[in-house]
This record gives sequence, C-alpha cells and structure tokens, in this order.
Amino acid sequence: MKNNISLKKNFILSTLYQILTLILPFITAPYIARVIGSGGIGIYSFTNSIQMYFSLFIVLGTASYGSRIISRNRENEKERSKLFWEIELLTIFTSIICLIIWSIFIIFNDKYKIYFIILTMNLLNSTFDISWFYTGLEQIKYTVIKNAFFKLVGVVLLFTLIKSPNDLALYMIIMCLTSLLGTMSMWIYLPKFLKKVKIKELKVFRHFKETLVYFIPTIATSIYTILDKTLIGLITDSTNENGYYEQATRILDMLKGISFTSLNTVVGARMSYLFAKNKIDEMHQRLDTSINFLMFIGFGIMFGLIGVANKFVPVFFGDGYDKVILLLQILSPIVIIIGISNCLGSQYYNPAGLRAKSAKFIIAGSVINLILNLLLIPRLYSYGAAIATIIAEMTITILYIVFSDGFLTFKKLAKFSYKKIISGLIMLIIVYLISFININNIILIGMQVAIGIMTYGIILLLLKDEFTVNVLKSYVLDKIFKNKKEKQA
Repeated sequence: MKNNISLKKNFILSTLYQILTLILPFITAPYIARVIGSGGIGIYSFTNSIQMYFSLFIVLGTASYGSRIISRNRENEKERSKLFWEIELLTIFTSIICLIIWSIFIIFNDKYKIYFIILTMNLLNSTFDISWFYTGLEQIKYTVIKNAFFKLVGVVLLFTLIKSPNDLALYMIIMCLTSLLGTMSMWIYLPKFLKKVKIKELKVFRHFKETLVYFIPTIATSIYTILDKTLIGLITDSTNENGYYEQATRILDMLKGISFTSLNTVVGARMSYLFAKNKIDEMHQRLDTSINFLMFIGFGIMFGLIGVANKFVPVFFGDGYDKVILLLQILSPIVIIIGISNCLGSQYYNPAGLRAKSAKFIIAGSVINLILNLLLIPRLYSYGAAIATIIAEMTITILYIVFSDGFLTFKKLAKFSYKKIISGLIMLIIVYLISFININNIILIGMQVAIGIMTYGIILLLLKDEFTVNVLKSYVLDKIFKNKKEKQA
C-alpha cells in the first residue's frame, strides 16, 4: 500500500474537522434554541438517547477493535481487505437483529412514534459507518472531507427550512439524513484500499468475542453519556429539563472536540502501530506530549467556561435557559477528567490490548453513576445528573491512572498541571471582574475571551511552563528566525 502517512497532516485535518464541528453548532444552536425551544430540544434529546442504545448494539465494539486490528495489518493489503469485510458483515448481522427489535419497539410506542421512525436513519448510519477502517489506515482525510461537506449542507437546510417548534420532525430529518449521507460517501473510496476477497475465505464470527470485549466498556460508558438523559426524561417527566441538560452537554462535547478528540483519533491509531513494533519508549513520549497538551487546553477551557457562563448562556441560547449556566459550571471539569481517561484508553489500554482491563474500571464508574443518578435526579433534576457524571468520571480516571503501569502517574500529572491551574485561576478572577463592566453583552463576552486567553498564556510564560515555552519556541520563534535567515540569504 503506497500511502505517505503523516501524523502531523492527519492531526491538522482532524483538528480542522473538529473545529468545524465546533463552529457549526455555535452558528446553529442559538437559532435552534430559540425556534425549537427547550421542550423540543428535550424531546430530541430523550428520543435520541433511546435510539443510541440500539446503535451501540449494532456496532458492538467494532469502532475501537476495527481501528486497532486494521492498524496492525495495514501493510498487508489482502489481510486488511479480509478483516474489513469480516467486521463490516458482522455489523450488518447485528444491525438486522437490532432493526427488527427497533421496529417492534416503534409499533408498540405511541408517544413520540414519528420521531423514533425518523431516528431509524441513525441506526443505518451506525451500520454503514466505516470511519474505523480509515482511522486504522491513518487516512483521516477520507473521513472528514465529505462529512464536512454534508454538515455544511445541513446548516443551510436548518436556516432555510426550520421556522417554528412545529418543525421539530423536519429538524431531526435534516440532522439524521446529512449524517447518513456523510457516512455513505466514505464507501466511494474503498476500492483504493481493498482487494477482492472470496466469500468462502471470510470468517465473520471469529471477531464476535473480541468486539464484545470492546463493547463492554462502550455500553458501560453509555450509563453516564446516554442513560442520564433517559433517566432525566423518565424521572422528571420534563422535556425542559432534558433540553437544559442537552444544551449544556452539547457545549461540553464541542469543547471536548477541541481538547482531545482529534488528538486521540490520530495518535491512537499510531500508538497501535508503535505497540505492534514494540516501540515502548516512543509510546511514553507521545502520551506525555498528549497529556501535557490536554492540560494546557483543558484548564484554559475549564476556568474560561466557568468565568463566561453567566454572560454567555443568555446571549447564546436566549431567554429560558438560565439553568444551563450552573450546569456548564458543574460539568466544566469534565473536559480534563474525561480527557485523561480518553488519552490513556486510546493511547495505552487500547493499543496494548488491555481493553478488558479498562472495561472493569468503566463498569465501576458506571455503577456509581447509575446509583447517583437514581438518588440525585429526583431531588436535583438535571443538576443531579451533572454531579453524578463528574463523580463517576473522576472514579474512572483515577483507576485508569493507578493501573496504567507507569504510563501516567499522579506525580507526572501534577507536574504537567500545577502551573496551568495557577494560570487558569488568575484568568478566572480577571474574567469574572470584567463581567461587571456595563457594556453590550456580546462585546463583553468577546473581551472576556480575548483577555482571558492572553492572561492565561502570559502567566504560563511567566511561570516558564515547559509545554507553553516549547510551543512558543517550536512554532513561533523558530519560524521567525528561519524567515529572517531566508531573507538574509
């Protein structure tokens, strides 16, 4: 296979895509929040959370397992072709079973039936999503370019067609259909990477056990990424509470995309390759850099979000979303907490084949989360779900670090973090004080963000934070001196 795999290029592409997925909701969310309303968004959140369980069973653990096994066999064209079809056919088999059960569920469910029918497209999206294959090959461009195009088409359609709360069904159709079209577009490029394989050579169910190993932590994770939304809807019987929680978690999901999702998408596949080649020292080095980057971005986001939430939420979502302010502030540490466990999972446990080990930690956290949700949601509603999520994620991250065999230690984490925490706290104080200035809120938020970023960066440089200094030297000063030398020459 002739492909010039560039980790830097893949990271840039993945980051640009994550930035796009961040920018587009920032463009559409204020409009949808006002047009559809918290109740409509709550219905979408609740029904989508139920659909997600079926999607999870469709893919089992093929996303993580498939990426890892393709990465390890990417230089063998025949073997990777065989693996692709075996894994995809297994997914199609599980999807047929899930679609039958889903159809029965819809038949006997009168409430929100039309929305569940629309969400069937998401199940098909899960069936035909082959991004794991391109991720394993480190060919990120094939997963982002067409997806980016259809996301842009979706934005145009939202502003053109969605005009009132009665358009909730149409809103869901646009969201589901554009995702499905983006997924299907990835199949166009498959002939470039696959050879013909005889059907009799395929052993589809030999992967079933392995995908189950990867599925266990996935379904356990859903306890606090999906079940909380389901329980809010069932326990409170309030679509508004679901709407508040959905908006808060949507903002956090966008910020997670900037802090670690793109990084792990790219580096995770490379780590599987390095582990297969027994390059352990390089794995340590890459993980250290990833964690340091996460701390740099994560603490900036966490303290910044706490500082601007009270001004940002009313401007961004409009009237009636005041509860989202405190939800964002409670959930803000999640960017760092999940970021650490996600880095270790993607860059150590998964490449090292220790998914079963990490699954135990996720199950422990999930049990804690479920118990806390049942205790706190009846009393605190969406706030209770947020608190339960933080405690559960903290439990999982601590277990990940303790049993990481020295790939990450609390001492190393403290070394990477303490200067960033000091800088973040100073930034928070300054951002908070700026909030008392009596000017237009949009201008005020812009001031808070701009001054906050500058404060955070300057304090880190004054404290001589190693990561920040290295970034400044590598990407700014070196280029300046290089340009000067070229001009002199």
